[in-house]
Amino acid sequence: MNPSQLNNYKQVYFLGIGGIGMSALARYFRQQGLKVLGYDKTPTELTKNLEEEGCEIHYEDLGKDLPVHHTQFNKTLFILTPAIPAKHAEWNFLKEKGVTIYKRAEVLGMLTRQSKALCVAGTHGKTTTSAMIAHILHESDWKCNAFLGGISANFNSNLVLDNESTWSVIEADEFDRSFLHLSPFASIVTSADPDHLDIYGTAEHFQEGFRQYAMKTDMNGRLIQREGLNLPSICKSKTYALDSDTADYTMRNLYWKNNVLSGDVYFGRERWNHVELGIPGLHNAENALACIALLNELGMDEDDIRFGLKTFKGVKRRFEYHIKSDELVYIDDYAHHPQELKSLIDSLRMLYPKQKIYGIFQPHLFTRTRDFANDFAIQLSRFDETILMPIYPAREEPIHGITSDWLFEKINAKKKFLFKPSEVLQHFSTTQKGIIVTVGAGDIDRIVQPLKTILQPE
Repeated sequence: MNPSQLNNYKQVYFLGIGGIGMSALARYFRQQGLKVLGYDKTPTELTKNLEEEGCEIHYEDLGKDLPVHHTQFNKTLFILTPAIPAKHAEWNFLKEKGVTIYKRAEVLGMLTRQSKALCVAGTHGKTTTSAMIAHILHESDWKCNAFLGGISANFNSNLVLDNESTWSVIEADEFDRSFLHLSPFASIVTSADPDHLDIYGTAEHFQEGFRQYAMKTDMNGRLIQREGLNLPSICKSKTYALDSDTADYTMRNLYWKNNVLSGDVYFGRERWNHVELGIPGLHNAENALACIALLNELGMDEDDIRFGLKTFKGVKRRFEYHIKSDELVYIDDYAHHPQELKSLIDSLRMLYPKQKIYGIFQPHLFTRTRDFANDFAIQLSRFDETILMPIYPAREEPIHGITSDWLFEKINAKKKFLFKPSEVLQHFSTTQKGIIVTVGAGDIDRIVQPLKTILQPE
């Protein structure tokens, strides 16, 4: 689908409009002048913002009474998030009527097929990396359109539009094999650690999904992959890694000074000294290195890349500072996989080697907790004090025996507690010193503002 084909539709209906990826599409179609309607399970700050922008949203499964008249079905573009459960009555009603329902990734694929799509895939890091690329492009003469999987602090949105640019930036989601609907001109693959085994079945099938994705990159484009992934490609491929003697692009001499992370970048015979990054964290240095590799390979000037990296402010819920003082730091992060936890804790230990670190973690999905319990326990044991919350089920039904109590027994932290959200707030009511981090992909973000208020009352 390209913009000229939108004349076939008068409105767009979203089953699951409040998801971060779906909401970017909703904003896009709203800005194209179409009527936007949709269902979501729970009101959130994001759905509130969408309503303020003119979207019509309801929070009950209306079944056959959904607010689209049958005579308008052929004028309505229906879009589905894979998070919608199979028993959803509205979805089943539309299927019974024979209505064509597109997946979010299918629509993204159609929207971006006419552009030079820069896609970022990976189990970890894709949201920050895609937002970083979008910011660098936006600040240069290249500009871009971008559909992001998080709220960029620079744009205060998950959507970037520029009608003149030929470039688009898309976060390529591996869940439900969605990224196989995309047609990348160039790609970054940040990681391929097994995840979503409820969908893929085995780690081997998960890896095969990434191999298939890598082969979709345009033969005239570039595949930028983290060293060690060894993904096949029909285009030129470059590798990157921190402190590597064998990767095509590497960054060395990382240092943290005056709240700025900097490093030296090496590729071929080139060396870029003292590249400043706008956000901290070893994992973000690696994300930045991937952006450097991609944009340098595509021909962007060094000065434009440097400026974009230096002025990038990050993504909400990705190593997001809420309190930052000499005595007390509070960070919120989206990490929900053991490898993401490892990267987060490594970065915290680098930045704050002498401070006590409190980790508040909400596991996400029963299947992920089951599949990676031992790895989660290893990482959670690295906090000086670990607070574990109940598992956030998302789309899943409970699995017998898979609980936070079960995971809690595997953790060997110096101190550990199993708390409900209200108990977390009470626990920190007198804390005045240390590094506190809330971690998880569920609804743990609901305690962020209350916890910030308790830690730093006005």
